[in-house]
Parts: sequence; C-alpha cells; structure tokens
Amino acid sequence: MNYLNEVEQKVAESLLQIKAIKLQPKNPFTWASGWKSPIYCDNRVALSHPSIRTYIRQKLSQLIQEEFGSVDMISGVATAGIPQGVLVAQDLGLPFSYVRSSAKDHGRQNLIEGEVNSGQRVVVIEDLVSTGKSSLQAVKALRDAGCNVVGLVSIFTYGLEIARKNFEEAKCTFHSLCNYDALIHVAASNSYILESDIELLEKWKIDPENWNPES
Repeated sequence: MNYLNEVEQKVAESLLQIKAIKLQPKNPFTWASGWKSPIYCDNRVALSHPSIRTYIRQKLSQLIQEEFGSVDMISGVATAGIPQGVLVAQDLGLPFSYVRSSAKDHGRQNLIEGEVNSGQRVVVIEDLVSTGKSSLQAVKALRDAGCNVVGLVSIFTYGLEIARKNFEEAKCTFHSLCNYDALIHVAASNSYILESDIELLEKWKIDPENWNPES
C-alpha cells in the first residue's frame, strides 16, 4: 500500500467516522447500474458536520489553487457537487454556476445555471467520481458553452480504470482529496474491516462490473 498523505488520511478517517462511506464486502450494495459493490459513498453527510465540512472546503480550495492557479469560476455537478462547489467558490471569492443532469423542460430550459461567459477558466467540483460519466457530461456542457474547463476536483474517487480512461479521452485533468486505496488502508488500520476483507475489496476495484463476493 502506498504511503498516504495527510489529507487522504484525514478525509478517509472522517468519512468513515460519520458513515458517509460504508464498507460491506460480504453484504454488498447494488448500484443503479446493477453493479454489486462492497462500498457505498454519500459525501453529503459531511455537510451536517461543520468541522469536517470546513476541512473538505479548505482542502478543495487549496488543491485548486495548487493545481490550477488563477481560476475565473467554480462550477458544481448536480446535485451533490452543488453545496461543495458553493462553499469552495465562497472560500476563493469566485463566481459559481452548476450543471444540471439534464436541461430543464420549462422556462429557459437551462442546462447550466448561473452566469457563464466564453473563455472563463473553470474548475468543476464533484463529490464522488465512479466511472466519471456524469462528471464529464458536466465538463462537456461547460465546454460547449465556451468555457475553458481546466480540470475537475472531487472529495472521493473509487479510482476505477474506466474513470481514468474516460478523463484521459476527454482531455480533462482530475484530482481527488481521497481515493479507494487510501480508504481501504485507513479502514483496515482502524478496524472498520478485517484484514481478510482486503483482498475481496481490492478485487472489486480491478473488475467492478463482474465482481462477485461469492466467487
């Protein structure tokens, strides 16, 4: 297991502590896609914990400044990326917008909410990246509106190979505060899982579409 940096360690510990992330390798969850998964992640729970919410906001802001420098706007991915994005935009003193999962079917039929100008350097905020599909739909919408999307940052990523390929193909830089490998390490170190669970959890990441805890 790779050495964890301080942020990975702290975020993993926090998300496990407040049960924003649950690990059940022997009693898996079922995603909307039908995939069986040993992990369930709902980072919106962090919004109910001020100290953790503050830490995540500060580290997302710091990550953006370190990786992308000067930015003109922060944009959130609906829905869970919206509150995180607002907090970061407020922290950095930047305009905010968000991208819907689909255009409204009434009024101005907006896909992007907020004022967006062509040429703006934009960083997209996401709470969780699995395959990257929904995140990159938001990136595409902003690019289609003329924005220069310089990258996307998230609180957590499963670190799936399909996500890496999708971001690479979309030519979109991606960074996350914490990831699946770091989480497993912290979970094992803090007795959230048994040592015997680690192999099962690692197998899921290699082939999540066909993973079966019984095999």
